[in-house]
Amino acid sequence: MSATAATDASRGKSALPEVLLRPGREKSLLRRHPWVFSGAVAAAPDLPPGEPVAVRASDGRLLATGFLSPASQLRVRVLSFDESTPADLSLVRRRVEAAAALRAPLWDAQRRSAMRLVHGESDGLPGFVADRYGPVICVQLLCAGFQRLRDAIGPMLLDLFPDVSAVIERPDAKALAREGLPPRQEAELLAARPGADTAAIRRVLVNFGGSRRLVDTFCGQKTGTYLDQAENQIAVGALASGRDVLDVFCCDGGFTLACLRGGAKSVLSVDSSAPALEALAENLALNGLDGDARCETTRADAFEFLRKLRDSRRSFDLIVLDPPKLAETKVRAEKACRAYKDLNLLCFKLLRPGGLLATFSCSGAVDPALFRAVVAEAACDAGRDAKTIRFFSQSPDHPVALSFPEGLYLKGLLCAV
Repeated sequence: MSATAATDASRGKSALPEVLLRPGREKSLLRRHPWVFSGAVAAAPDLPPGEPVAVRASDGRLLATGFLSPASQLRVRVLSFDESTPADLSLVRRRVEAAAALRAPLWDAQRRSAMRLVHGESDGLPGFVADRYGPVICVQLLCAGFQRLRDAIGPMLLDLFPDVSAVIERPDAKALAREGLPPRQEAELLAARPGADTAAIRRVLVNFGGSRRLVDTFCGQKTGTYLDQAENQIAVGALASGRDVLDVFCCDGGFTLACLRGGAKSVLSVDSSAPALEALAENLALNGLDGDARCETTRADAFEFLRKLRDSRRSFDLIVLDPPKLAETKVRAEKACRAYKDLNLLCFKLLRPGGLLATFSCSGAVDPALFRAVVAEAACDAGRDAKTIRFFSQSPDHPVALSFPEGLYLKGLLCAV
């Protein structure tokens, strides 16, 4: 087909209802970015949330197909830039197969039996997250399109992965509300094989980050636990030998376990969540570290506790600072940066000469350059000369599509003073 014929064909009538863009708003789609914001839309069909649509430029060019979200600022999430490829379950299945093949070299039941299986936009499935914990897959369906396919996704995943016994949905109430859908908070079993052990589905023993963990698939953080720090926990643990360690926002203990296994002299683990500290206690026991005199846990607000440590003149050789997401959106980034600066400043003051700070941000609204600037300001205000000796990012099962830089949300620095 000639270029002229191809252009004419792209102007033909789509088999799907069409979203028409405003003039000049097709540029991001031409760069294969998978989001269409409401402000870019000139006209859209009156359809229920989650229906598949075609996206057309103002000059009539057919650009992409995806899922419509009428109530969301993200009006269309693109699944395909090939207008001949429908946004349906068969495409989802192919994308999940490709995502699993990409991660196959990482899977090792002895060392790594928990991993992210599908990472949303970076795997060509915007709004679809799937994490695997041994024989269980936990999904988050964060847009109306995947909620529309919800009943079919569980059986599809069981068919694709014969060694998986159950698929669980962990709904995100805020995401559902943004989509104009009824919010749900309780985890639900989407599919299970006959005779699947209910207790074994709810609490799964896995290996990752160099340690054994018990994951609560119905009530644990996110889909069960945080998988993006697995490689970073191993790296930080290798630095812990003979050091007094402070683990701030310790959650269920990934960094604490790694540092104890790495030969830390002591580890003080701090979190404000009682369930998180209970999970840490369970994980210590699983790894033969319960009752270890080197480990002390404290339930406290991190900001207040760090100030108390400063005032009591405590000091450490290695501090891990891994706070939860402090900025949901760009609008909240400035406030989040003030909090990041306060936390890092306090940690710099608690470090002994020659000490190390492993500091992280999982806020996608705070980019790596901004985070580095905030940490640099904190070191300066703390009166410490510091240098970055390593950069951290999310584990390789959380890939980042080159066309979707927003997929790089976790960033970290290892600073020496």
